[in-house]
Amino acid sequence: MQWLNVLAGLAVLFFGRRLFWLFVGCVGFIAGFEIASDVFQEQPEWLILLIALGVGLLGALASVFLQRVFMVVAGFFAGGYCLSTLAMALQVKGEVFLWLAFGAGGLLGAILTAALLDPALIILSSLVGATAVSQNVPLDSPAKAPLFFLSLVLGIAVQTVHYAHETRSPRPQRTR
Repeated sequence: MQWLNVLAGLAVLFFGRRLFWLFVGCVGFIAGFEIASDVFQEQPEWLILLIALGVGLLGALASVFLQRVFMVVAGFFAGGYCLSTLAMALQVKGEVFLWLAFGAGGLLGAILTAALLDPALIILSSLVGATAVSQNVPLDSPAKAPLFFLSLVLGIAVQTVHYAHETRSPRPQRTR
């Protein structure tokens, strides 16, 4: 199952802003997988995967029709996922603190997405992608931090170049 999170992370890392529905779908899949894994611990893995796929698919479909609303919702879940994962990496004890980290990160992600839109989507999708990749690649813990930062920088750079290319105004043509 980890390879699915790595693939979803790579897709979001490089195409999160450009393919917004993919970003929302992957964030839904990753969040659905994490939550379903915690809630349905005793259930078979295929059921958890089915729930995660369903949440991701519903998010992707809904984002096509309610794009502005889902940008803020995706920003909330992306920020919450990243900050709660950071709290777990820092070995914060207590489930209440993890939920508080999720809520604080979610609120920050939602505000950033609502205020800055494209730049926030680039940063949040790169954060989510780098987090998903570094947490699910089978490496020792000391190697995960450099992988995270390298992935984050690469994702931001690639998406920023794409964004700059898309928003660059065409050069005026000379008339003779």
